[in-house]
Amino acid sequence: MPRVPGVSQKAARFTESVIREMTRLADEHGAINLAQGFPDFPTPAPIKAAACAAIRRDINQYAVTWGAKRLREAIARKVHATRGLPVDPDTMVTVTCGSTEAMIGAHLATVDPGGEVIVFEPWYENYGPDAILSGSRPRYVRLHPPDWSFDEGELRRAFNRRTRAIIVNTPHNPTGKVFSREELACIARLCRQWNVLAFTDEIYEHILYDGRQHVSLATLDGMRDRTVTISGLSKTYSVTGWRIGYAIAPPRITRALRKVHDFLTVGAPAPLQEAGAVALGLGPDYYRGLLRDYAARRTVMLEALEAAGLAPTSRPQGAYYALCDISRFGFEDDVAFARHLVRTVGVAAVPGSSFFHRPADGRRLVRFAFCKRLETLRAAGRRLLRLTAR
Repeated sequence: MPRVPGVSQKAARFTESVIREMTRLADEHGAINLAQGFPDFPTPAPIKAAACAAIRRDINQYAVTWGAKRLREAIARKVHATRGLPVDPDTMVTVTCGSTEAMIGAHLATVDPGGEVIVFEPWYENYGPDAILSGSRPRYVRLHPPDWSFDEGELRRAFNRRTRAIIVNTPHNPTGKVFSREELACIARLCRQWNVLAFTDEIYEHILYDGRQHVSLATLDGMRDRTVTISGLSKTYSVTGWRIGYAIAPPRITRALRKVHDFLTVGAPAPLQEAGAVALGLGPDYYRGLLRDYAARRTVMLEALEAAGLAPTSRPQGAYYALCDISRFGFEDDVAFARHLVRTVGVAAVPGSSFFHRPADGRRLVRFAFCKRLETLRAAGRRLLRLTAR
């Protein structure tokens, strides 16, 4: 009997995105969506105008596969200006369809099947499927509340002769942690000792609170030539639907990454790359306004959560998420709580189990996104007051 075509073993090992599932439930029930991290306020006008102008100028065909020259040069200028890192736009920059593609591309370009990749958890939900699809083996190291620090001894034990890379996401999704220079120095020492690459997810690099500073791992001694620095436009410039990301890496890795990128997606949208170059050229006033506006959103969100009995496990230091303990409400687990919240209360959040490789470790947590207008957050706060313990 001929074999019936079916689902691959890889695809059977992970679920659809829980975050995107909660967005669909929010739409279905008319809930306020604090699950998925996309803004409900306008994209800055100069960036929109630049995209429209590029389309009108008929920049509508394929760009260079690894990114339009103007955008790659803008990325290199910005990284040099903000991080002090010299970047050759012709040999070190790959423009991708979002930072999500850059991360899976880095796996496929540098890690052979069976190689181990160290992942801090809780973790952004894409990192698990990235490992499955690339054939790598994740090795998990816990971040411990309330400050979401890691144990240096535990991290040291995770490195071994099979380790090929470590993923460092700072500012961190879902906890809001910003890794300190001292923590990054510890990671860098172990990478050098074991000859390991680092994939750094820095998509929230400009969303920081209370005077904290973002440090790129590639700026530390010995890390420039062993780091794939990943970022993009989505969060800083409120264009999550544009899917413009990038990876900066030494030339030998960039060559491999560009080949993978070519056969994954061919290239990112050409007119939006032109607008991206304009976005990256915005001046200091834009970034000061970004910090001010997100600080106000954080204040409103935390006040609403605390009033509803959902005090976060810690005060977010960066990014735009609050991870909250739901123990006092008496629900069976985080999924039951999140479904009740979206259907009955009218607010969508993400079950915490989606951020752990053992779902039970997150069964008392949910994540709220506060990248929303203040009036949206206040409306969500009023609805959250309906929550009662079971």
